Amino acid sequence: MANVVHVNPDLIRWAVDRSGLQLEDFPSAVKDWIDQKKQPTFNMLQSFASKARVPFGYLFLDRPPVENIPIPDYRTIRDKRVRRPSPDLIDTIQEMQLRQAWMREFLLEEGHAPLPYVNSESTKSSVEEMVGSLRRWLQLRQTWATDHDTWEDALRDLIRQIERSGILVFVNGVVGNSPNRSLDPEEFRGFVLSDDIAPLIFVNGSDSKAAQMFTLVHELVHIWIGEDALNNLVDMHPASVDVEKFCNRVAAEFLVPAAKLKSLWPKCVLDGSPFRVLARRFKVSPIVVARRAKDLKLITADDFFSFYHSYMEELRLRDKSKKGGGDFYRTQNARLGHRFGRAVVAAAEMGRLSYQQAFDLTRLHGSTFDKYADFLRKQDER
Repeated sequence: MANVVHVNPDLIRWAVDRSGLQLEDFPSAVKDWIDQKKQPTFNMLQSFASKARVPFGYLFLDRPPVENIPIPDYRTIRDKRVRRPSPDLIDTIQEMQLRQAWMREFLLEEGHAPLPYVNSESTKSSVEEMVGSLRRWLQLRQTWATDHDTWEDALRDLIRQIERSGILVFVNGVVGNSPNRSLDPEEFRGFVLSDDIAPLIFVNGSDSKAAQMFTLVHELVHIWIGEDALNNLVDMHPASVDVEKFCNRVAAEFLVPAAKLKSLWPKCVLDGSPFRVLARRFKVSPIVVARRAKDLKLITADDFFSFYHSYMEELRLRDKSKKGGGDFYRTQNARLGHRFGRAVVAAAEMGRLSYQQAFDLTRLHGSTFDKYADFLRKQDER
């Protein structure tokens, strides 16, 4: 009989709770381990750790570890802080920290100077000043979004301009490239790792694409005030702290200028669906328009939440009908960020980075990495 491993049952219970799964989702033997009726074998414990997405070594600790989010956590549910992060969120933040650290070292070796806009403003700045600064550094006119035919085009243009300004942007709906580890937008919509050499924004790609634009700008403001952050924006409302409220106000004005919305509102109301009409104009989610209208007192809170819940249900039904697919390398370019991906490829080709290290940083291996490098070159030639 295989040798059993003696494990603290509190660690087994902790691993189950941490995983976000129910005890019933695991083999029945796991309950016996918790109740101390049986002990697992080494192989059984390895299998359990894999399913629970917990580092195997953690199961041999004396007591459950305390895992803290390494950046300010502004996520809330019903005005209460979210206590426990999922393994998917922890792994994603750690991977982004690793990529940022590599990129920072790479850029310093290249002689890059600190970015002057990082930590150049504060929550005491006026919303108008902040919006003006964002537009200047991103080289975007006030009408930049309406110049595009679709919000998809506007989002791509915004990401391109943000990357050109020196910021890393990653948009991914899964952990790395794992199709079985989807990131839940209800847990978080995005986070930012501020840095004066390699600032980084991560947007949860599982969120609706039109909503991603608001998250992107919200995180952008955090870089201007020089503060890391993790948020989820429940019902489009930020946490009840000054910094989050400020970032939301700036993002709203950047995407949907108050003066323009007010001037268009009377006519759009007559059309019967003002949120959707204005969303097409500003190239944002109808929810963003509705929330902006609420803040400007063009509609009541009841009007906003009525539309919000009906629209979210519409999105859920739409997502169920979607099919997978798409261009693999275009997806990778969003997941890795064009700026980061290009830097890793360049470092590998110059011999400053081993190909194994490049594979580890991008999660692309062998010929797949080579084809991704070819894709980047074609993109740069356009």
